[in-house]
Amino acid sequence: MEAKAVARFVRVTPMKARRVVDIIRGKAVPEAVALMRFAPQAASEPVLKVLNSAVANARFAADQQGMPFDESELIVASAFVDEGPTMKRFRPRAQGRASRINKRTSHITITVAERTRPTNAKGGAR
Repeated sequence: MEAKAVARFVRVTPMKARRVVDIIRGKAVPEAVALMRFAPQAASEPVLKVLNSAVANARFAADQQGMPFDESELIVASAFVDEGPTMKRFRPRAQGRASRINKRTSHITITVAERTRPTNAKGGAR
């Protein structure tokens, strides 16, 4: 079972969002949610929203297939941030000049998947 969620055109710079996403990659979903809830970075709020959306998508997919769903069995399989379009604005400066202000956007993608259970030497589950 694998589920994905994408937030596009989020008004946070990709570099700042990547710092936050790197924290949760590969972690269990309950741990990742706790980390995002208490992270001091401003980018943790949209990342938490995308993470919750991915979990909800996994729950919906499990219900559609009639499978049992346990949120604690999910891990953050992949999480990455791509750069969205940049809005260019100008600010007046001294002596009639203008300087450009770049307002960057991000596309945040998070995929959650079930944790794979290791098997013992005889091929059965532990």
